[in-house]
Amino acid sequence: MYFFDTYAIIEINKGNNAYEEFAGMQVVASILNLGELYQVYLREQGKETADKWFATFTAELLEITPEVMIKAVYFRFLNKKKNLSLPDAIGYVLALKHRLKFLTGDKEFKDLPNVEFVK
Repeated sequence: MYFFDTYAIIEINKGNNAYEEFAGMQVVASILNLGELYQVYLREQGKETADKWFATFTAELLEITPEVMIKAVYFRFLNKKKNLSLPDAIGYVLALKHRLKFLTGDKEFKDLPNVEFVK
């Protein structure tokens, strides 16, 4: 199973062939990914489309606990040269915690353990 970062979900929705094998899988993400996705659709396609997408999107959303937050902030600190976003760092920590592969196309994660990098 995989933790889908925002990039991966967007690429699946766009129909990117590189993500075809992941298209039918249950999406596991965090509430922060949901917010990022809504923001992307709002910015690129408007409120009506963003609201329609939100109403039909289904995912298993993993809880962001204080422990996960602290680990993610520390992970960002240790990797500050990579300029990772907090939602991505939280997603990576959640993936590790729940023994999921972190599915992403973000080049900053390419060589990290427990990452399925797809461009």
